[in-house]
Amino acid sequence: MARNVNAEDGTGREDEPLSLFERAYIAIRDQLITNQIRPGAPVREDQLSKQLGVGRTPVREAIKRLETERLVNVYPRRGVFATDVHITDMGLLTEVRTQLEGQAAFLAAARATNAERQELRQLLDEIAQRGRNAVDQIEVDSRVHRTISRCAHNAFLEATLATYYNLIVRIWHLFIDRLPEITDHVAELVPVVNAVVDGDGERARQLVIEHVIGFERAVMSTL
Repeated sequence: MARNVNAEDGTGREDEPLSLFERAYIAIRDQLITNQIRPGAPVREDQLSKQLGVGRTPVREAIKRLETERLVNVYPRRGVFATDVHITDMGLLTEVRTQLEGQAAFLAAARATNAERQELRQLLDEIAQRGRNAVDQIEVDSRVHRTISRCAHNAFLEATLATYYNLIVRIWHLFIDRLPEITDHVAELVPVVNAVVDGDGERARQLVIEHVIGFERAVMSTL
């Protein structure tokens, strides 16, 4: 089973088979960030092991990583629970994202290979396909952000951004029914991608910062 790193774990390794741990991590993470496992709900190792067709050890290893990424809490003798979502975290996450995603866009504009720039151009076609449902729009947004961070060619920055973006996607899914039309929000990524492809790092940085701040405003407007 081959994988696309920016859609999965942000380790910087592409086209390698997934280990059992990685399979478990990705599957459980996705259930958490899409709220199939709701905030505060128990995360049951035995059920997940059966559901995913893997042993308990890969599930436990995945849970350890998810705890470091603030998606689960592990309580001795009580069990594992999905972390709660606090809307006050939105502003704190935005503070971090504006700095890190701005830097990632700046670096990507300078460091992306020709093949990666072509990959970004292809993502423009996906953004242009309006009329998708909200979940599909989130997926497109996610691919663009993760691809730009990968194009920065800084594995530490990429891994850090992956963690924060997972938390943002989780909030997005929580508010998905209350958010206004998100097509325009995703379309804001068109000039960001163009700036990266054209090698204009300062413009890419500023545009992605505005995009991140705009998402926070959209979420807060629903409260």
